[in-house]
Amino acid sequence: MLAKPLWTCLYKHMQFSVIILAAGQGKRLKSAIPKPLHLLGGRPLLSWVTGAAKSAGTRQTLIVTPADTALFSAHIPEDSQHFIQDPPQGTGHAAACTIDALSKLPAEQPVIVLYADTPLIQPDTIRQLADQLGQNDSDLCCLAFEAENPAGYGRMVTDGDSVHAIIEERDASTEEKAITLVNSGVMGAKAGLLCQLLPRLEKANAQGEYYLTDLVAMAHQAGMRTTYLPIAQEEVAGINDRLQLAEMEAVIQTRLRQKAMLGGVTLIDPETIYLSFDTEFGQDIIIEPNVVIGRHTKIGDNCQIKSFSHIEGAVIETGCIIGPHARLRPGTILETGVKIGNFVETKNAHFEAGAKANHLSYIGDAHIGTKANIGAGTITCNYDGFNKFKTEIGAYAFIGSNSALVAPVQIADYALIGAGSVITRQVEAGALSLTRAEQKTYPEGAERFREKAQKLKDSKTS
Repeated sequence: MLAKPLWTCLYKHMQFSVIILAAGQGKRLKSAIPKPLHLLGGRPLLSWVTGAAKSAGTRQTLIVTPADTALFSAHIPEDSQHFIQDPPQGTGHAAACTIDALSKLPAEQPVIVLYADTPLIQPDTIRQLADQLGQNDSDLCCLAFEAENPAGYGRMVTDGDSVHAIIEERDASTEEKAITLVNSGVMGAKAGLLCQLLPRLEKANAQGEYYLTDLVAMAHQAGMRTTYLPIAQEEVAGINDRLQLAEMEAVIQTRLRQKAMLGGVTLIDPETIYLSFDTEFGQDIIIEPNVVIGRHTKIGDNCQIKSFSHIEGAVIETGCIIGPHARLRPGTILETGVKIGNFVETKNAHFEAGAKANHLSYIGDAHIGTKANIGAGTITCNYDGFNKFKTEIGAYAFIGSNSALVAPVQIADYALIGAGSVITRQVEAGALSLTRAEQKTYPEGAERFREKAQKLKDSKTS
């Protein structure tokens, strides 16, 4: 068999870089939080885009943010490069902030410009855009779509698959405004083109900004090959206000629910169940209506999550039953067969296999042994107003209803705590411990109490 030509081997491993413009300030969101850091499915908009770029195989990621970077630090991947746009002067100026890094790239290397507020962009699309610059030898390529209502979008002036210019609506003539092929904002260009043309951008527009889209006309006039790729509008939908943020959340949730169901999870009423982008599911899980699952949650095979439960930061192993009306907070670990019932809250609590807390309890900063039983109304008193302390409950221990366990405290294996007790000291293995005042009964006392109470009430109304 003939060997593949060398160029195909080189193309298969072609490298490309990504610029992500993330300097949006969220003014139309009416928020002090920068737009790229608003959440979808528990994940910042910026992280959806950096994740897509990484999955696409980017060689390097260049992220441009506003000057106030404190909020961004936790969301910029360690393997990316960070640039600051100060003051903001448009998309062209933002891209130009990366020019020192671009100048170190091979002139022919594709560079894809993405936006932090288009979280639905797919890795395959990013790769396809890079291919257009590499395999098809375009110098610049834009993603575009046909819009039923093109208002607000930049219009694509084309001839066949060639783009001559992108005209922003504020600068468009009446004839140009009638064009329905519009700019998505996402663009790819060779590094050498960007290094050559970005410094030559001018503010000759109604906004007084440097438009990245002006590169198209500049490149075309310089005799470079400028093209476009058609794409579905939904994939490049942006977010400008909280209405659009909510609409995008609905799209993300639909995708997360579909992925879960196709993976073996039964969602009894999918539209009432809210998932996080990083939720990990096993198989044969049943989730009843009105359940919220937050970030960093893993749910194993054959679990049942009953209605109105809220789970975040929890690891739930095989065969557990949760809820209804349960709240599992971060640090909760449930081993095989654990039962957490109605109105039980857990936080930083490790339940070993078969343990259960079925009713109306708070278990925080605790370790619960195998098949221990936590009675209704039990509270681990883990916080003294200054510090938190741990409660240790051994295997097969039984905690009677309405008990308060004042941490730090240890209750050993097979111990039994009487109902209504306040436990402040260690309880040895197999011991019975209770703190209960002596019960006193007064014959006919109820009648005397009622008579006295009625006289007092009458005296107040006379």
